Amino acid sequence: MRLNFTQVDAFADRPFTGNPAAVIPLDSWLEDATLQAIAQENNLAETAFIIPATGDADYELRWFTPTLEVVMCGHATLASGHVVLGQRRELDRVRFRTRQAGILEVARRGSDYALALPAWAPSPKPLPEIVAALGVSDVVETRWHERDYSVVVLPDEAAVRRCAPDFRRLAAFGDWLTIVTAPGASTDIVCRAFAPGAAIDEDPVTGSAHAVIVPYWAERLGRNRLTSFQASARGGHLGCTTEGDRVILEGGCVTVIEGSFLL
Repeated sequence: MRLNFTQVDAFADRPFTGNPAAVIPLDSWLEDATLQAIAQENNLAETAFIIPATGDADYELRWFTPTLEVVMCGHATLASGHVVLGQRRELDRVRFRTRQAGILEVARRGSDYALALPAWAPSPKPLPEIVAALGVSDVVETRWHERDYSVVVLPDEAAVRRCAPDFRRLAAFGDWLTIVTAPGASTDIVCRAFAPGAAIDEDPVTGSAHAVIVPYWAERLGRNRLTSFQASARGGHLGCTTEGDRVILEGGCVTVIEGSFLL
């Protein structure tokens, strides 16, 4: 069996920036163990699999890290939209049905794309063990979303960049995404995201993290249009907008590898 795949740098304007994801179109679902084995072989933050759908979506979409299937992945959804819209020039948008995050949409936005994710606003909650694992002391507040997203708000960008987590301690919490965020020096907000429990110590640019922190910052700053920089080693800039129960993230994609799996 030959499976075509495309590796895409998402939230990127040039190769080797943003967040890489593999996108693999299928005619129908393979066994979960095979999907997981392919993702492990790719060894990327995310491998996205899509199959044709009917009704309210164009495709069904699932995402796998090297060790598990995740609830929602923004950058691999953006990459999937890039692949589909690149092949189907007659479309100006594509809708994906997911198992736990509902319908997600990627639309053309000039030479870039707009990704619509659910707005998962976090609520205040003490997170002393997370704070200790992050090794930070100058915490403004902590928040939590029930989909296992923890948010630690710091005073400024320098504090976000200084953060040096104990990844083993964070991994002990399981498949959690831990986000540190603050006002940015040259953007409205800055953030970093860690998921060692899913075999991703630091994620380069995380769409789902912005689905959580953008509603928080929009309320705190009093406006629905924001700019964000994720301060990982690869880094990534995002335009962010809240629209009702959606967060819209704008960014580009660059195809870097095209190939096939032989099974």
